[in-house]
Amino acid sequence: MSDSIQQYIAGKLEQRKQENNFRSLKIIAGLIDFYSNDYLGFARDEELKKRVEAEVQSAAQYGLGSTGSRLLSGNSEYAESVERYLADFYGAEAALIFNSGFDANYGLLSTLPYRRDTIIYDELVHASIHDGIRNSRADATRFAHNNVADLEEKLKVSQGLKYVVVESVYSMDGDFAPLQEIALLCQKYNAGLIVDEAHAVGISGEKGRGLVCDLKLENKCIARINTFGKAVGAHGAVMLCNEDLKAFMINYCRPFIYSTSLPFHSLATIKCAHRFLLEADDRRAQLSELIDVFRQQFKGQTKYGLTASNSPIQSLIVVGNEQVKQIAQQIQQAGFDVRAILYPTVARGKERIRICIHSFNSKQEVIKLAEVINSL
Repeated sequence: MSDSIQQYIAGKLEQRKQENNFRSLKIIAGLIDFYSNDYLGFARDEELKKRVEAEVQSAAQYGLGSTGSRLLSGNSEYAESVERYLADFYGAEAALIFNSGFDANYGLLSTLPYRRDTIIYDELVHASIHDGIRNSRADATRFAHNNVADLEEKLKVSQGLKYVVVESVYSMDGDFAPLQEIALLCQKYNAGLIVDEAHAVGISGEKGRGLVCDLKLENKCIARINTFGKAVGAHGAVMLCNEDLKAFMINYCRPFIYSTSLPFHSLATIKCAHRFLLEADDRRAQLSELIDVFRQQFKGQTKYGLTASNSPIQSLIVVGNEQVKQIAQQIQQAGFDVRAILYPTVARGKERIRICIHSFNSKQEVIKLAEVINSL
């Protein structure tokens, strides 16, 4: 490597260290999980694992690798059958599987909106949406988080085809979007509504079909992005849409066209996990109860700010990268695995401990965690 390139890399890394936001991969073992997105415990479930293995054995002709992109050698009748199953499960006309939620959001937002169109997005949407918007040729403007009045002001002055992009459950604050009001505004101003359901799938709605289905807004969205790496306990994502948009993406979406497809084992896991969701009412009820128990321990007051969330994501606002890392370490030393979320992942002054509650956590664990937090 050239000396100048090496110096540039070293300088940027040193800058991160000086700003107290240097990232590194870590393995923390032996602590109680209050950090992963495995809300229903599917990723660790032995029964689901057995069902996936049986599914793989029953269709062994598909092999292990995917061998290519979907447009070349990576397509199969099994892949298309899973897409049909997902479209039916989520009440959509069509479904298109992507390798990850990042790929799906980035692919859709960088492909569909075009020059002289306008994308209006909630200021707290995921980084994958931001990156997709940056790589589209459309104009873009953000609206204040969950503020439908601000959204309407932006819609009034927008030009070209209009797209509104939100999440149903926000990954950092854990709060819900006012989807009904947003859908009405989109209808009023002839805008296409795109909803990222990553943190609602498996948790919200009947059988975990998400907030859009729960509110019966399936036909009010031009696209939904449902990811499988959270409550579903699998990998990959699906774009739910109509047949025309699916065909459009197959023809124009570079992240789809030029990506090697998911292997058969991943597809089998997605299918089995969704069948498992149909049997998970007890887990969703247990999770809801534990969320209530956790929040009750604070009686509306904490030394640090607790976000207003009724989802599994409970965030404790601790201002400053150094301070939030220290608090996270103290909680870990008490036996609970939580993680600090630093600036620039969140806005400066919004650094936080992101706590994820799961159906497999016990009531005693939840109460003890709250006691540790209250003692800090």
